[in-house]
Order: sequence, then structure tokens, then C-alpha cells
Amino acid sequence: MRTLSKELQEKITPQEALKILEEGNKRFVQNIKMHRDLLEQVNTTRDGQWPFAVILSCIDSRTSAELIFDQGLGDIFSVRIAGNVVNDDILGSMEFACKIAGSKFILVLGHTKCGAVKGACDHVEMGHLSKLLSKIQPAVQAEKTTIENRTSGNPDFVENVARINVLRNVEEILNRSNILRELVEEGKIGIGGAMYDVASGQVEFYEDTMIMSKPREAELLMA
Repeated sequence: MRTLSKELQEKITPQEALKILEEGNKRFVQNIKMHRDLLEQVNTTRDGQWPFAVILSCIDSRTSAELIFDQGLGDIFSVRIAGNVVNDDILGSMEFACKIAGSKFILVLGHTKCGAVKGACDHVEMGHLSKLLSKIQPAVQAEKTTIENRTSGNPDFVENVARINVLRNVEEILNRSNILRELVEEGKIGIGGAMYDVASGQVEFYEDTMIMSKPREAELLMA
């Protein structure tokens, strides 16, 4: 497997970047790992990096993006925070990744049985965690299908909130970052959401969130 160079990265379209992630997850689920010489990749990337995608995922130890999508050193920017939420620092990191470093796709990756989502569902308050979980509260409030037992003890409620949280964060990235929104408008990058199943290893890509050129479509995500 070749390590990405600037020339290879420039040839990748947003659609192709998404396809690379989809195929990588298929290999992961099938336990077929692409052959890579990681030490060689260390040497190859020592003077620069040309990742084709940015993955915003949770800090959960089961959700390493490089493993889930079968990628090597220098292939993706991995941004991790509990609950895969968005803040100014993360937006700045994404702007660097796409505007400066040339990445072609942003994927917001939630996961099943997310502890941060469960904490938000239970309205947990604890130190600095309280502020982080407050970023998931809009997703909790937006979940309207569950009438009873709106707690972490209801698995369906938790997964509904996790999905809404992904959709809202895709929307928030586009609403809060003029740089990223313009890159999408120009067709230079794509963005979308997905959910990783910690029980099967499979990623469900949310087709209705995949935006390649018209960020205004993000307004439809929560409809």
C-alpha cells in the first residue's frame, strides 16, 4: 500500500475519499488488513503528511479511526473528543486539515453505546465534563420519539440521541465555519456523518448527510 503523497492526495475527489473510507471499513469487518510497512511509512512521512480525510470521532477506546477504516500513517487526520462534539479548537483543526493540508472529506463518526451520550441522557454533571455534555443536550432535547424512560437505561433512546448528535454536528460544522462551508460550496471537500457499531465493527454511513457541494442541504438534516 502506497503512502499518500501531495500528488496522490490532489487527485482524490471528495467522492473518492468517501469511497476509500467505505472500502476500508469493509476490509476491517472482513478482517482483511491492507499490507503496510509502517516503519517505511514513518520514513516516507517524516518530511510531510498528505491525509485525504478528517475523522471526528469519540475518545472511546474501541473507536480508533485508523483501525476502523484500515488506514496507515499519514492517511487521515483523527480528531477525537468525548461524544464527537464540535468546539472552536476542533473547527480550527478541521480548517487547517482541509484548507492548508488538503484533506478532501470530513466524517463525523458517532458510535453505539456511547458513554458521553449516555451521560447527556442522564444529565450528568461533573467538573469540566458538565460543559462537554451540555453540547450533546440539544440532541437529547431533539429526540421526540421517546416518551417514557428518557435515560441511559433505554438503549433505543440512547442510539436515537447518538444519531441526532451526529447530524447536528455535521450541521454545526457547516454553520460555524465559513472556511469549510466555502470549500464544500466550491466542491473541494465533502462532509457527512456515520455511526460505528461497537458490536459488529461496521460503519453505517448516513447517505442523507453526505454533502459534496451544497451546504444548504444541511438545513434538511434535522427535518
